[in-house]
Amino acid sequence: MKLYFKQKVLSFTQSANIFDEFGNIMFTAEKELLSFGRRMHIYDNMNNEVGFVQQRLMHFMPRFSVYINGQYIADVVREFTLFKHNYHIEGLNWKIDGDFFAHDYRITCGGQYIASIHKHWMTWGDSFEIDIAYQQDTVMALAVIIAIDCVIDQSQN
Repeated sequence: MKLYFKQKVLSFTQSANIFDEFGNIMFTAEKELLSFGRRMHIYDNMNNEVGFVQQRLMHFMPRFSVYINGQYIADVVREFTLFKHNYHIEGLNWKIDGDFFAHDYRITCGGQYIASIHKHWMTWGDSFEIDIAYQQDTVMALAVIIAIDCVIDQSQN
């Protein structure tokens, strides 16, 4: 399943639409304005919250918790390295490899392909192509990708 993540530019809130291959809005991601730490909500096309990503404060390295349908699933944690970013996911057996600053990476589970993300350059606002192998992993993969994007965005600001 291919999805296209397109950040809204010139919006008061930080938000993005996630489209399918045919241009239909499948999900919306919106940043919560007033919260301690970053918090991004994921809504389906019927405007039901299907997940959210919340920054965990008071940790040495950036850490975001992932919740699906209100239930805690995993933490996305940036590992301490000097020259590049590495991430691991506590709570799932998922592994993330690639170039995070270029937004070009893959998510696998036991060597099995879960998802990949590739940034489209020279676009108005952030724009990514997301390829997800199994439909049942869609919301979880989106939440993990949003958490990584939050960490990268936070480190660049």
